[in-house]
Amino acid sequence: MNRAINKGMRVKPIELSETEREQLEIIVKKGSDWRERERAQTILMLSDGQTVIAVAAHQGVKPEAIRERRRKWWRNGLASLPDQPRSGAPSKLTDANRNQLKGWIEAEPLTCSRLTAECGVAISAGTLRNELKRMGYVWKRTRYSLKKSEIPSASNKRDTISQN
Repeated sequence: MNRAINKGMRVKPIELSETEREQLEIIVKKGSDWRERERAQTILMLSDGQTVIAVAAHQGVKPEAIRERRRKWWRNGLASLPDQPRSGAPSKLTDANRNQLKGWIEAEPLTCSRLTAECGVAISAGTLRNELKRMGYVWKRTRYSLKKSEIPSASNKRDTISQN
């Protein structure tokens, strides 16, 4: 068949079970990752019989991206929605370092220099913050003082100009 003719034709819609449809709708409404929500929306739109071109135009992506999402859905189902692991620099911290961090966190406030001094691992504050976030903790800067400033703000100053 001529490719130009095939462009506007509808492909066979994806048939979803009731549980798959419910799971996809939950992901679209409450999913934490925008990419996963968008992929779920794509599958739902294709299952409703919309064309690849129409879905691509609605989502602002190229039609080939929609075709690829459909192919992945046929191969992996719901497992095709989350991002796959990506390459990058290996973690500087070992599992032993993470366990040590967990012990320190529960005992007292933590700094990067302590990890460097005791474990010989040099990491930045950003790396430490990311590792703590993965472990379920929140990193906040230490506030040295909660006292109000001794210097009055401009809005609190009284007019010093005398009126004659």
